[in-house]
Amino acid sequence: MTSLPNPGLARFNASEDSAALAALHEVCASSAWGSKLLAQRPYADTEALFQASDAAMAELTAEDLAEAMAGHPPIGRPRPGDPTSSREQSGMAGASEALKAEMLELNLAYQDKFGHVFLICATGRTGEQMRDAVRERIDNSPEQEREIVRTELGKINRIRLTRLVEQEEST
Repeated sequence: MTSLPNPGLARFNASEDSAALAALHEVCASSAWGSKLLAQRPYADTEALFQASDAAMAELTAEDLAEAMAGHPPIGRPRPGDPTSSREQSGMAGASEALKAEMLELNLAYQDKFGHVFLICATGRTGEQMRDAVRERIDNSPEQEREIVRTELGKINRIRLTRLVEQEEST
C-alpha cells in the first residue's frame, strides 16, 4: 500500500535552504540539528524525516543540547505572543495559582541545579503531571537529566515536525 504524497513535506523539501533552515529553527533551536536535517533533504516521507531528526538528536553534544533548550521557555511561562509554547503548555493554562506558584519555585530550583530550564514534552500533560515530573527529576544527576532532556526534545521535535509538514500553504 502506498501512501499519498504529503504536500507539506513536498513544500519543505522544495523550499529554499534559508527558508527550510528557518522553519527547522522554529522546531528546534539547535543549529547542529537543523543543519543535519537540512543536509538530508529531500525526505521520501514523514517517517524518514522523523528518523533523521532522531539520529541528529542522538548526535547532539552537551553544547548543542544547551542551544536547543535555550529555545524553550519555562513550563508555566510560555513566551508572550508565541502560539507554539502556549499550545504545548496548555496543561498549565487552567492551573490554580498555587500550582503555578509551585511550578515557578520548582523551575527555579531545577534551573539552579542543572543550569537550564526544566524541559518536558508538555503536550497533553496536565499541570499536575508536569509538577510531578519536575519533582521526580530534580534528584537526577546532570548526566541522567541530559539524556532525559534529549529524549524529551526528540518527542517535542516530532510533534513540531508533524505540524510543519502538515500545515496548509501560507497565502
